[in-house]
Parts: sequence; structure tokens; C-alpha cells
Amino acid sequence: MLANNTANASTGGYKSDHEFYSLYVGTDAADTNDPSTMPVIERPWTDFSQGILTPTGNPLDLALSGNGFFSVDTPSGPLFTRNGNFHLAPNGQIVTAEGYAVRGTGGAKLTLTGTSPVEITKDGALWQGGAVIGQLEIADFTSTAGLVKQGRSYFRAVDPSITPSAAKDAAVEQGRLEASNAGTAEAAVRLISIMRQFEMLQKAASLGAEMNQHAIQDVAKVGS
Repeated sequence: MLANNTANASTGGYKSDHEFYSLYVGTDAADTNDPSTMPVIERPWTDFSQGILTPTGNPLDLALSGNGFFSVDTPSGPLFTRNGNFHLAPNGQIVTAEGYAVRGTGGAKLTLTGTSPVEITKDGALWQGGAVIGQLEIADFTSTAGLVKQGRSYFRAVDPSITPSAAKDAAVEQGRLEASNAGTAEAAVRLISIMRQFEMLQKAASLGAEMNQHAIQDVAKVGS
């Protein structure tokens, strides 16, 4: 998990993963007055906090300030992302780096015509040639618990009880990209700490095996 966070420190819109701890009580100590407990990782969780918005000057680089996701169409259904690194396909459609079509409201395709510049307002409206040519579909969820990662910066809604709705507080920032919210330095330090703990446990296991071997050999000598 930490290695994946570190590897995606430069992935636009990436949301870092963290561990959720609970306490494990041994079955042989559950009924005692002073049961022995130990921390255990129960499940991972994703930090959806906003990353830093970095200016790029590219008119098709978009970032969201506030809660919400860009919606894109894929062969397996709609996905949601905070990575607004978009570009034009040969047919004029606005697509992601992977070629997924960026969705407009109601699932409409967003297509630019001609070579005139495009202006995208805070509410996601696309202006070209003095006219509105489309509206970005910015989705939000009452709970992110029903979202699972797909790829590096995409999410899929897997809980049928959670449906996307129009984001109310998100503002589109044209010419900016949202950076990963993974703390590179923190992840690297924790990764080194885990590697050292693993080495210590490995040495402890080796010492335990060696002590058992000596004990068996010594008992065999006494018995003879």
C-alpha cells in the first residue's frame, strides 16, 4: 500500500490509501479479566482529501476545487476521476489520457468545433465562439464508501444504493491540474520503517528456529 502511494506521488488526482486498525483479542484470552490484545489492520481506506492545484496553462487541463468528480465513459461503464488531464481526440471530442470520452450533463459527448479557443467556467459550462457548446457532468456522492479504485486515478461506484448526483460545491479550475495527495516523504519513511521491522522479525524467527534446533540436539544428548 505504501509502495503504491509512493509510486503514484506524481499521478494527477491520485488518492492515497491508508490502513484502518482495530484490536484483536486472542480466543484463549477473551473470557479473562485482562485479555491480551494486539492491533490488526482490518481494512484499507482511501483519503479523498483534495490535492494541490497546480497551474499548467493548458486550456484542457481541468481541476476541481471542492467535492466532486469528472465523469467519463468507458467500455465497461461510467467511471469517476479527479484527474482532469484532458485533450482532444481526432474527432474533436474531449477525452482522457486513456481515450475515455469526458461526459457532459446527461451523458452527452463534449465536442469542440473549429480552432477557436474554449473557455470553461467555474460551473463547468464550455464556451466556444461566444456560445455554450456543452456542460461538464460533475458528479458527487453522499458517501464515498461505495467507491472502489480502478486503475491509478479512476473510481467505480459498486454500491447500487449510492448513485451519483450533481456536485453542488465543486468549482472547475481551467488551466490547472490536481496533484496527488500522497505524502511522498511520509510514505517513504514509513516504508523504510516497515522494511526494518520485517528484517527484525525475520531475524527473530531465525533465532527461534535455531534455539529449537539446539534444544532438540541437547535433549537427544542427555537421553543417550
